[in-house]
Amino acid sequence: MTKVYIPYGTTEGQTAKIAEYIADVVRAHGHEADAVDIKDAAADLDSYDGVIVGASIHMGKHDKHVRDYVQENRDALTRLPAALFSVSLAAHGDHAEAERYVEEFEQETGWRPTHVALFGGALLYTHYGFVKRHLMKKIAGDKPGGLGTDTSRDYVYTEWDGVKQFAEDFLRQLAPGDAESPRV
Repeated sequence: MTKVYIPYGTTEGQTAKIAEYIADVVRAHGHEADAVDIKDAAADLDSYDGVIVGASIHMGKHDKHVRDYVQENRDALTRLPAALFSVSLAAHGDHAEAERYVEEFEQETGWRPTHVALFGGALLYTHYGFVKRHLMKKIAGDKPGGLGTDTSRDYVYTEWDGVKQFAEDFLRQLAPGDAESPRV
């Protein structure tokens, strides 16, 4: 049985949902998984078989706490099988921009994960205050990819099948054969 650590940084909660979903996929394959907000992450990474770091993008940058965490744990992340998933609206419609965010993150941290996934985030208009709701509507209207601008509802752009595939691909790297048949 493998043990996977999933530290993540989230601002509005979508990255946390993705991290928990990845943990559920890992558990469904009979392994252990710990998804933890990076602000509370204090685990000894060497007690895990692999690490999947999750980071959201806001204002064109990955979460500062994630960047700091990766810099502090770069040696362990380089030694262990480790992956990164980046969550942004750009991943929904502007793949080149989303990739640029990851390249900048790798340059800032000095870490090049073995696997990288880009997942679409969410526009949670009904959770935003007046100013943020209208600012996000303007940003959504200016972005390629057809982001929603109806502020009376929320939009989730995460492709859950892609998240599942990413988790299973990572498991195959850790324990070949184990990612093929989840427990039902």
